[in-house]
Amino acid sequence: MRGILLMALLLMSMITTAQTDYDVSTDKENGNVVFKGQFTFNELQKEPSFKWLEKGINDYKPDVADIEFLQQHLGNYSIVTVMGTWCEDSQLLVPKLLKVMGIVNYPMHEYTMYGVDRNKLTKFSESKYYDITRVPTFILIRDNKEAGRITEAVSKSIEADLRAILEKDIAKK
Repeated sequence: MRGILLMALLLMSMITTAQTDYDVSTDKENGNVVFKGQFTFNELQKEPSFKWLEKGINDYKPDVADIEFLQQHLGNYSIVTVMGTWCEDSQLLVPKLLKVMGIVNYPMHEYTMYGVDRNKLTKFSESKYYDITRVPTFILIRDNKEAGRITEAVSKSIEADLRAILEKDIAKK
């Protein structure tokens, strides 16, 4: 099952049409590889030092009830992730988000991922546009408006926090 899910995530990321443009460097504080700019899940997965990615995806067990809700509603939203590949919080939460997205068959063409350096800057100006102060930041967008965001940590779990954002947004309509 884990291998199938990982393969499904890989295939979904390969069909995305998003342009990628990022720089690769080494973090001066911890020696981790830094992706700065826009990249895909596939590009993230190809970096051999990112062992945390596959382990995090394989080890995570999301809540079934939240997953069922997200299967019905998450595809109506675009998701923007701004992360630091050098950041432990990003290394913990991004694989969980990717696992949830894979399980709910999220349309990967609606997903955009940016990397920042320790100054929270992307290669271009996306970090300023999205007002990024901490990472990871997951932004849900519907009808070109921000529905909500998760910043740096979750209250309950990635899937429960996503569900809470969606429920609040749906109630407004």
